[in-house]
Amino acid sequence: MAGVRLVLEGRVSLVSFLLGVSVIFLPLITSRYTEPGQSLLGTAPGRIALAVFVAAINGVLLLVYRAHLYQVAIRAALLGFAFGCGLLISVSQSPWKHFGWYMCSLSFFHYSEYLITALNNPRSLSLDSFLLNHSLEYTLAAVSSWVEFTIEKTIYPDMKQITWLSVIGLIMVFFGESLRKSAMLTAGSNFNHIVQNEKSDSHTLVTSGVYSWFRHPSYVGWFYWSIGTQVLLCNPICLVGYTLASWRFFRERVEEEEFSLIHFFGEQYVDYKRNVSTGLPFISGVKMEP
Repeated sequence: MAGVRLVLEGRVSLVSFLLGVSVIFLPLITSRYTEPGQSLLGTAPGRIALAVFVAAINGVLLLVYRAHLYQVAIRAALLGFAFGCGLLISVSQSPWKHFGWYMCSLSFFHYSEYLITALNNPRSLSLDSFLLNHSLEYTLAAVSSWVEFTIEKTIYPDMKQITWLSVIGLIMVFFGESLRKSAMLTAGSNFNHIVQNEKSDSHTLVTSGVYSWFRHPSYVGWFYWSIGTQVLLCNPICLVGYTLASWRFFRERVEEEEFSLIHFFGEQYVDYKRNVSTGLPFISGVKMEP
């Protein structure tokens, strides 16, 4: 990674993300108006402070950035804000503590997708690199997990306090996130969020690092990260739904991508395919004729 320069959009996103994360300092500012152990949302001064904080960040970003850079900045700042709120909930004694872990996991995943793309492949960088508008199905899946957590917490709160299970989910999230970002960094400019149908002059077959473990390490990481979020939340219904939906999505995605890779690299990719598995359970990729 020596010599890699973070493009302007990446720098703007990083500053904005950290600006959003600074919400963690609000409890220190409002401590004189709250009782020990009270959350920001638990008191009127805290709620007012949060509203003023969000409005102030938006105002600053509107003054500093224009057009596209503002769109980058506001997305990164809101993700940073969610990450900071997740941290505050995570260190509290709130029954929502594990949801705070989830908030950190989800917001960091989406922000780091943009940041790594800005480092690795700035030519493909766009607002879509945040993956916030990945698909309608993805959005519905996320909202479904929040609804399930809230309903089950209301009906049977102890179900959401199984710390050892949430810790397993958190470990899966860390593993998946680390593997995916390692794959992105290893692939460099060869990595793209959109399956490429045409081979560029700089496109090379990456088989080193985590790609020597799995043919599709970024998908393996995302697969286990996705499932891990539902283990973390102790969401049995969404756990089953996420597992089935993710498996089906990546099965189709792997086949689509491998058709292109075989077309790009021919026998070189076929040999690689024979020696390295996809890493995804019961997914072998494009079937090769004997």
